[in-house]
Amino acid sequence: MVVSHGQSGDPFWSVAANGVDAAAQDMGVEVEYQAPGTFDMVQMGEIIDAAVASQPDGLVVTIPDADALSEPITAAVEAGIPVVSMNSGSDSFAELGVLAHVGQTEFEAGLLAGGQMAEDGVTDALCVNQEVGNAALDARCDGFTEGLGGNVEVLPVELSDPAGTQASVSGALTDEINGVLALGPTGALPALEAVRESGRDDVNLATFDLAPEVLTAIVDGEMSFAIDQAQYLQGYLPIVYLTLYLETGAIPLGSVSGVTMTGPQIVTADTAADVIDAAERGVR
Repeated sequence: MVVSHGQSGDPFWSVAANGVDAAAQDMGVEVEYQAPGTFDMVQMGEIIDAAVASQPDGLVVTIPDADALSEPITAAVEAGIPVVSMNSGSDSFAELGVLAHVGQTEFEAGLLAGGQMAEDGVTDALCVNQEVGNAALDARCDGFTEGLGGNVEVLPVELSDPAGTQASVSGALTDEINGVLALGPTGALPALEAVRESGRDDVNLATFDLAPEVLTAIVDGEMSFAIDQAQYLQGYLPIVYLTLYLETGAIPLGSVSGVTMTGPQIVTADTAADVIDAAERGVR
């Protein structure tokens, strides 16, 4: 069983789900993928509780809010269900009894983005957050702020409202702002439209995560880079890990404190063209 916070309207999560499906087929196991309709930790906790009650052989979860989800995740562990986390939760999975985490360390990923923008000459930036309350995204903005070493305004937007996101970015693009970091394609594409409409060519735009439109914008010079965390692998590897754990009792310990690092990797104009085909096939 996989329980993710990822909303169906976010193309990032369709790629992660593709990884889950491929791993289930490759491993010869049955996997059910569930997620709340909105970013709702109460609903997500209820889905985890229902999953535990169904007594699956293994459970994969995301942990965007450890405080809100600690009780249902701990209940799974105490019920003897092996649990692996993916995507969000790199800082909290171990204390909840989760066996391993597959993803990236989010503060360091933000640090990388900030350092890259600072190198590009950005001094004042927006950090566009489409899921306020998601600890992973908060950590990205924190890391970005430290890495940039300049002024950063966190701009909260609604994932399901691209027109509203575009309007918010447009309103925040003051003369001082010369950089915009989106935390995912659902924020990046409306931000791209806002920068286009502004007519400004001095705004450095970048994003976390990939989409075909993001990669095309990078190739065309409208975006400077993307931070890739390889969400297909985040969906794929936990299924492999749990299958092997059930067969052998062993699980990979990861490269950093139990975390199997799938990112961060910077995708620039030099490398974006090579990734477009994989993104169009739903594996990047």
